[in-house]
Amino acid sequence: MRFMMLMIPHGYETAEPGTMPSADAVAAMMRYNEDLQKAGVLLALDGLHPPSMGARVSFEGGKPRVTDGPFAEAKEVVGGYWMIQVKSREEAIEWAKRCPGSGNEVIEVRQVQEFADFPQDVQEAAAGFQDMQTKK
Repeated sequence: MRFMMLMIPHGYETAEPGTMPSADAVAAMMRYNEDLQKAGVLLALDGLHPPSMGARVSFEGGKPRVTDGPFAEAKEVVGGYWMIQVKSREEAIEWAKRCPGSGNEVIEVRQVQEFADFPQDVQEAAAGFQDMQTKK
């Protein structure tokens, strides 16, 4: 089972462009990342620049509208993620609990939808999706 662990740092929604974590925080996180890798569960990971450097595209009325960050209405934003492959939701949660997060951080654990989870008509509508995932 694949799970995405989403790091939600409170206050990051208003962080200035170029905001970076401290070297100590990065060193602690690297030890955690290495543990995930050594256990053979880590598939991918990345940190994200603050929303002040991003954009949102909405589709009100079916037409795209671009809003540059920061986003005044944002209460929580994703600061980074890990994609892991484990045997159960409980195992994913155990990995999240081991993260050296600070008091202002939350990790949301979400299972990835697998192709086989969908009914046949949806699988047919998504024909070719699995090929898109494997080509780089």
